[in-house]
Amino acid sequence: MIPGLMQTTPLLVSGILRYAAAAHGGREIVSRLIDEPPWRYDYAGLAQRAAQAANALARLGVRPGDRVTSLAWNTHRHLELFYAVPGLGAVLHTANPRLSDEQIVFTINHAASGVLLFDRNFAELVARLAPRLTTVKTFVMLSDAARTHDAGVGAMSYEALIAGEAGTIDWPTLDENAGAFLCYTSGTTGDPKGVLYSHRAVVLHAMAGGLASAFGLTAFDVVMPCSSLYHATAWGLPFTAPICGSKLVLPADRMDGASLHELIQGEGVTFTGGVPTIWTMYLAHLEQIGQRPDSLKRVVIGGSAVPRAMAETFKTKYGVDVLQIWGMTETCPIGVVATPTPSLAALGEDALNEAIWTRQGRLQFGIELRVETEDGAEAPRDGETSGALKVRGPWVVRRYYRQEADAAQTDGWFDTGDIATLDAHGFMRITDRQKDVIKSGGEWISSIDLENIAAGCPGVKIAAVVGVPHPKWEERPLLVIEAHAGASIGKAEVLTYLAPRIVKWWTPDDVVFAAVPLTATGKIDKKVLREAWRGHLMG
Repeated sequence: MIPGLMQTTPLLVSGILRYAAAAHGGREIVSRLIDEPPWRYDYAGLAQRAAQAANALARLGVRPGDRVTSLAWNTHRHLELFYAVPGLGAVLHTANPRLSDEQIVFTINHAASGVLLFDRNFAELVARLAPRLTTVKTFVMLSDAARTHDAGVGAMSYEALIAGEAGTIDWPTLDENAGAFLCYTSGTTGDPKGVLYSHRAVVLHAMAGGLASAFGLTAFDVVMPCSSLYHATAWGLPFTAPICGSKLVLPADRMDGASLHELIQGEGVTFTGGVPTIWTMYLAHLEQIGQRPDSLKRVVIGGSAVPRAMAETFKTKYGVDVLQIWGMTETCPIGVVATPTPSLAALGEDALNEAIWTRQGRLQFGIELRVETEDGAEAPRDGETSGALKVRGPWVVRRYYRQEADAAQTDGWFDTGDIATLDAHGFMRITDRQKDVIKSGGEWISSIDLENIAAGCPGVKIAAVVGVPHPKWEERPLLVIEAHAGASIGKAEVLTYLAPRIVKWWTPDDVVFAAVPLTATGKIDKKVLREAWRGHLMG
């Protein structure tokens, strides 16, 4: 081997910020806030305030390798932390507020964060959790000084904290393989698992996301991430948009149809993305008010399968293209994106729409896909033969945080837990799940955990939970109970029993009483149950 003679400049998150400030410094960023007027500045302003935040964190004692936790929505302050924390060489743990108290406490303690920065409307949650947070020493409310209160934890104001700091910083040169973001899975079985993104992975993922085969952003786009910043870094949009020079619009925690439409119309949003539930509400709002999203061109939808009717409505009624995507926390998260190709277009509009609307997406540079049959062989790419979906690439997890065993197999392939097919056009379709988990509004619900808890209710013989289609949440849990002979038990008793034992959004949408079918090996036959109750929540 003869070594190459090119420079070895590391790929760093701070490099994205430096570039955006230099190349697109005047491009606007608009942010709603929890209880303050909207905030407007630009990429030059982001660079200045991120430097102030980094200098303030360093003054608080944050050092390279330290973990800092955010508990926040899609706002400009949270965005500043996306650059300030990893820019210092520290790791930003974006805590998921939709987890249970126990899971949030677990993730923060597992991350061993010393600083927790949180939005005002999480003050009650933080006060409740604080006595159980074993490593957090400093609390900062992401608010101005006038609205900040100590929340019972001695919290200081973010604006007051950064006010006196210099708006410039000499960002350190780091190893590009250093950790940058720590994102936890939803913990469908056992405790949540930490996925530690490196600077290299984040930058490569952001560059790939901007390609025409993926999001295809340009400096003329106005991007509004409705995927949460705390969930796998909002699909990388906080990094892809600055690289492409796109205007950024941040909706805070207001994801209802009316609030999103106001931003789309007022700010000229051309590109947005989020889970199907958000767009169900948005389309219902458009129908109610009889208006159109005048500027909107593309909507990226992921987290769970896109209903065909949703994609058709966006396209045929409003002229908006829907791009379906698939990914997971373990893939930073983009895996595939459903963008058109000439080979599909040549087959006609119907075939093209069929692929775009019914398949999760097509192969993207940087991610390799393998569909493996039960005998370990690679399945043919015929769109029919299904198998275990495995992935590998520069932004795929190798090992979970603080676990010794590699998550990927020895050959480098990570088993996603999904069953899928690949076709000759490079499109992947999810056909089933290896584990009986339910995805509702983009979040995982463990059917096994729900069953185990429900089985403890007096009078329950067998408890089975399956995900069934839902008009708003795409999929919701249905609890099927076979009661003991002679037991006097009803829906109200079961839900009362479950209420203190589960997260509220895990609550089954209905409880039905029927014989639970079993397989030949004595396991609950989920396939039979799903088919039998498929339309139960759609009426």
